[in-house]
Amino acid sequence: MPIINRIADYAPDLKAWRRHLHMHPELALDCHETAGFVAAKLRDFGVDEVHVGIARTGIVALIHGSKGPGPVTGLRADMDALPMDEETGAEHASTVPGRMHACGHDGHTTMLLATARYLSETRNFRGTAALIFQPAEEIIGGGRIMVEEGIMDRFGIEEVYALHTDPFAELGQMRTRPGPIMAAVDDFVITLTGVGGHAAYPHECVDPLAAAVSLYGQLQTIVSRSVKPLDPLVVSVTQIHGGSAMNVIPEVAQVMGTVRSFDPEVRQMAEDRIRAICAGVGQSHGVRVDLDYDKSYPPTVNHAAQTAKAVEIAAEVVGPERVDDDYGPEMGSEDFSYMLNARPGCFLFLGQGIGPSCHHPKFDFNDDAAPIGASFFCRLIERLHA
Repeated sequence: MPIINRIADYAPDLKAWRRHLHMHPELALDCHETAGFVAAKLRDFGVDEVHVGIARTGIVALIHGSKGPGPVTGLRADMDALPMDEETGAEHASTVPGRMHACGHDGHTTMLLATARYLSETRNFRGTAALIFQPAEEIIGGGRIMVEEGIMDRFGIEEVYALHTDPFAELGQMRTRPGPIMAAVDDFVITLTGVGGHAAYPHECVDPLAAAVSLYGQLQTIVSRSVKPLDPLVVSVTQIHGGSAMNVIPEVAQVMGTVRSFDPEVRQMAEDRIRAICAGVGQSHGVRVDLDYDKSYPPTVNHAAQTAKAVEIAAEVVGPERVDDDYGPEMGSEDFSYMLNARPGCFLFLGQGIGPSCHHPKFDFNDDAAPIGASFFCRLIERLHA
């Protein structure tokens, strides 16, 4: 079964909504204009309930079917952008310097708005569709905050599903898998404090840059020597800062990075090794080493039964030959993981055509993907709530 005809008719509106959102990106929990735009559309569509102010700017909209009582299924879209400059050159490029929708959240929000419009018009299902518009996926973890604020119990959500655009797959290809599909993420900031001074007299200094270089090399041994080769783990140093002049040994240097994993024991081992390496470098170089280690999003783990349902419905929408039900896992991370920890469900990727990757300054959501994603969401509700 292809794209729903009625949703295909919405295509010009979807493009306009998405490009409006793209031009007005907002960060983290401060998605006030985006939430206002979404809430106004939802009310125009005639959804039954619009609950605002969850996780500051999050929204849950409820649509009741016309076939009587039934289950409550959550559909989630993220709304926030990234703190980076856009280089697409598009007419609808970001109007806000230093902010852009580089991960497709403008498209995700648009797909869920289209879902709200269609389900409000047709209501050809039992029970309730709970549409979750979430801020702060990129940082902070708005999904965690919405769960902690009780949306699952408050609205009786029994299962939850989400889509993410995929610029590494052809338009309309859908990919997922049961079990782990995206990794846990931890971040670290290591501050090394020595004794600064004149670069011509290094013996009178305690050089934090030498310690930072040593630290960098030793962190690479965590993956190469401390974990089984078949256990997925990434330890990446992404920033090293220190120094301000050619002839000055600085007092302070910083090393920053990220850790990606799936297994809880591997995740804890990586943290333990980083702490041990920091202690050893501090002792061997005579510097003070302070580690700020932030355990962030858990792994995104799909539930088998819900994934099987999602795969079946995806095959109806895009064709079975365009559905990969054993994709991944990937070392990226997602705060939808918190919702999947709270309720069974499935996270899927939707191909938008091969192009610049998410988080790239030239990335732009493909508007042709929005009717496909909305059709999947609507069929999901109609099939699960038949």
